[in-house]
Amino acid sequence: MALLEVSHLKKIYTTRLGGAKIQALKDVSFSVEAGEYVAIMGESGSGKTTLLNILAALDKPTVGEVLLEGRSLVALKEREISAFRRDNLGFVFQDFNLLDNFSVQDNIFLPLVLAGKSYEEMVKQITPLAHRLGIADILKKYPYEISGGQKQRTAAARALITAPRLLLADEPTGALDSRASEELLSLFADINRDGQTILMVTHSIAAASHAGRVLFIKDGQVFHQLYRASLRREEMYQRISDTLTTIATSSERRQS
Repeated sequence: MALLEVSHLKKIYTTRLGGAKIQALKDVSFSVEAGEYVAIMGESGSGKTTLLNILAALDKPTVGEVLLEGRSLVALKEREISAFRRDNLGFVFQDFNLLDNFSVQDNIFLPLVLAGKSYEEMVKQITPLAHRLGIADILKKYPYEISGGQKQRTAAARALITAPRLLLADEPTGALDSRASEELLSLFADINRDGQTILMVTHSIAAASHAGRVLFIKDGQVFHQLYRASLRREEMYQRISDTLTTIATSSERRQS
């Protein structure tokens, strides 16, 4: 059984006062196996952000189903959603979403505090993770005292400390310079090799070229997908670039 199964998702938004209806997702279906590293790409307005919000249980589809290890996200009751996210999902955002009045360590501890873990348990979990992510020496600092790359590594540690079944990353390199981006993507590749399942939404061809599979969303549905297989990163980069060009060209032809 796939870790994540997405079946025939449709999402229609109605504008205020019952005006026009906007179809953000038309018919999206795909699955993700445990241990996969999947990137989702598409033009602005293609529906990828709506899709990510549904996968994160932040929104519900108009039609369709999302199963995580066989459990329906769509059927979750409001009182169950927060605990479900905390126990099953990890999140890495473009803008880090760190609390400035919390130290790096306390930011990472936050999901464990919410889960009712003891301080001893939290320390036991953070120590190897902080060393692996290269942030052991900044745990007592505050977000405003560290670099963008260190902030994103802190955010990654916060997402990973609960050992999530699925790590969701939304434009994780969007606010980073090229060096920090490469360091973060190398980290993602390492944790994926250790078995962590990753689903990443990105505009960056360089970021997507690290993934094992790339899904391309166009007009609210899956347009195409690429498997990395034995391709070198440079070859995967070129394949992704060519596919995005094809998508853009087909959109221009339709509008002309």
